[in-house]
Amino acid sequence: MTDFNQLNQRGLVLVGCGRMGGAMLKGWLARGLEPGAVTVIDPKLSPDWQDKGLRVNAPLPENPAVLVLAVKPQMMADALGEVPRLTDTLVVSVAAGTTIATYQAAFPGSPIVRVMPNTPAAIGQGISAMIGNAAATAAHLDLAETLMRAVGRVVRLQNEDQMDAVTGLSGSGPAYVFHMIEAMALAGQEVGLPADLSLELARVTVAGAGLLAVDADEDPAILRENVTSPGGTTAAGLRVLMDAATGLRPLMARTVRAATERGRELGAQK
Repeated sequence: MTDFNQLNQRGLVLVGCGRMGGAMLKGWLARGLEPGAVTVIDPKLSPDWQDKGLRVNAPLPENPAVLVLAVKPQMMADALGEVPRLTDTLVVSVAAGTTIATYQAAFPGSPIVRVMPNTPAAIGQGISAMIGNAAATAAHLDLAETLMRAVGRVVRLQNEDQMDAVTGLSGSGPAYVFHMIEAMALAGQEVGLPADLSLELARVTVAGAGLLAVDADEDPAILRENVTSPGGTTAAGLRVLMDAATGLRPLMARTVRAATERGRELGAQK
């Protein structure tokens, strides 16, 4: 993988330093990116980033190695209008719903990598899916992956059409999990647990199961079976949760499909 040498030499421009931009910047600096090599463009930059040696709202370097766009999708048009044309710079976007074609219109001929991260990136536990345009070489893709690995795992897509499905699954997915924690906690209260205890049990159970699913690297069906004794309590609960008509699988299918279709609608509006 590419290291940060060329970034320290040529510079990196970060447009937008909110939750996602800030998480990425924190990861980059921890992995050797020099603060003086970073130009942050954000008129509402948090005071936490002041006096860190960054170039804040300063003129852009003449030929930065990378331009990272981390503004909200609804602000992207304004941000693109303010960024000057760059000729030899990798453009990386982490904004949902904005297509590569939009960036190609703003940066003709430039290598572009579109990325869909998710919010656990804030603690270095995210997962990002990425796809490049025709101008993005293997070296460009490696550099983009290096940047995103600072906040978690990275997968590469085969085509941009898959991005809406990624958004519906992993991009929106943390919200689904948070709601499951809410639902489990309320269910615990209904069977007699105090609210604070039920929430703690639900929260840590979901977090621990997720870590086990990643660490064990086994089919989740096997992990499920390992917890389930025939005729036991888990089996009783799973009979409800795995009902073919009313259980979690059809509900999750409708959920991810709805988010995916909404992503396609938003992309078509650009």
